[in-house]
Amino acid sequence: MEPSKQEKTKYRLAASVKECMKISPVDKITVKSIAEGCGLTRQTFYRNFLDKYDLINWYFDKLVLQSFEQIGMGHTVGESLTQKFEFIRAEKVFFTEAFRSDDRNSVKEHDFELILQFYRDLIGRRTSRPLSEELQFLLEMYCRGSVYMTVKWVLGGMKASPREMADKLVDALPPKLAGVFEELKLL
Repeated sequence: MEPSKQEKTKYRLAASVKECMKISPVDKITVKSIAEGCGLTRQTFYRNFLDKYDLINWYFDKLVLQSFEQIGMGHTVGESLTQKFEFIRAEKVFFTEAFRSDDRNSVKEHDFELILQFYRDLIGRRTSRPLSEELQFLLEMYCRGSVYMTVKWVLGGMKASPREMADKLVDALPPKLAGVFEELKLL
């Protein structure tokens, strides 16, 4: 499927922000420098994104959702996490800079919301009932921890392989949550 004109514009802006990240920390990059970097205007930028974090989060989704869409379609959580870490490693500069930002709209916060919602929806679809308060708590704690460990892995130079990281995160599942995942054939 051919990407729309708007989608192509978004990818041009994403390519530009990636170039900017090679020389500046995210919090210092301006919308002006992103727009100029790909020959577009600030107005065009703002027609597509609220701010630079919105752009970074959009690009993050494009990369990460590809791997997560496979979960529950024959792929286990471990396989999808491995794929996510491979995407992250392939886009090392982007993720290293994106994860360094502590802005409230940062990728760290966005990744947490994204995976929490993803697992919530997945469990909801498979069980046809809302999560219990206890499972909700465990899932939230697990997602927070997995984002924290992902950031630590990225900023630490990605020493473990994507597969090793995925295995560690699967091993770290709280037993009751692992039981639910096991029951739903996601492990």
